[in-house]
Amino acid sequence: MTEQRTHHITLVTGGCRSGKSRYALQQAAAGKRPVFVATAEARDSEMKVRIARHRLERDPAFTTVEAPYDLAGDLRALPPDTDVALVDCLTVWMSNLLCRPETTDASPPEVEALLAILHDPPCDIILVANEVGMGIVPDNALARRFRDEAGFLNQSIAALADTVVFVVSGIPTVIKPQPTGSA
Repeated sequence: MTEQRTHHITLVTGGCRSGKSRYALQQAAAGKRPVFVATAEARDSEMKVRIARHRLERDPAFTTVEAPYDLAGDLRALPPDTDVALVDCLTVWMSNLLCRPETTDASPPEVEALLAILHDPPCDIILVANEVGMGIVPDNALARRFRDEAGFLNQSIAALADTVVFVVSGIPTVIKPQPTGSA
């Protein structure tokens, strides 16, 4: 059961190119003072083009905050009048954390910091994440660790979330809370 708190947490998950981000943007755009929390870094030319395209697709009402590593700290530092923050995406954020040179075998401490702030978030938060464990088992240790860490993160966020939406082929399906009459 989800604890009582002031602000609402929504997890939007699904496969790559399923329509998760578009759905999440539509939900967040209903806010009066929405913030887009971007986790991606422009490490190569393809990613630079991708980020530029995403910026153009966003409503100009969004304030953008770059949060490639210290997501909890960046959420704590949001402008005080923020009513909704859209974090896009947790999967890229996990990749950033695991690809740092100082990464150890332990789960990144930033994950616990994020989970802690979600117990009492500063505003409504919509988090986007890929379901990466629905395919084949990766052939190398780093990819398997990434899949596992991303899966554990998604489970932890879903447990805290008030609402979880699974998007497939552009169709959002609410899976939490379960519809009345569901088992």
